[in-house]
Amino acid sequence: MKMVTVLRSARSGLVVGAAFMALLGAAPAFAADVTGLWATPSRGGQVEITKCGASVCGRLVSSEGIKADPALKDANNTDTGQRGRLLKGLLILKGFSGGPTEWTGGEIYNAEDGKTYGATLTLNADDTLNVRGCVFVPLCKTQTWTRVR
Repeated sequence: MKMVTVLRSARSGLVVGAAFMALLGAAPAFAADVTGLWATPSRGGQVEITKCGASVCGRLVSSEGIKADPALKDANNTDTGQRGRLLKGLLILKGFSGGPTEWTGGEIYNAEDGKTYGATLTLNADDTLNVRGCVFVPLCKTQTWTRVR
């Protein structure tokens, strides 16, 4: 009788374990890929992040300002020679190394103040991206971007 109970318990454990493993296999895998279209939390911004050699880079695709005026210029750039360039398509992320979930040593350009900051990118499993820009550590600000596609 004792042996039958032990066998039933072992069989139940195997069934539960097999069901658990099947559920794990059915769950979508976390794709550690930072490339894609990302929505920023301010002014309706959208940034397309792509591979740039061994690094990644990002271009401003859209914003409230660009939607209102597709010819919107980089008017706040601290370099007066750059103020005539279009914001749409502007390279705002560059120079990162690392991956697949954390990219460091890069730069982010902020068109609102016309300045460039040191930056890191951290990809989260929930299709969000933490973008941290720093004047110098510890003077940093982090935004959470959300994947559009």
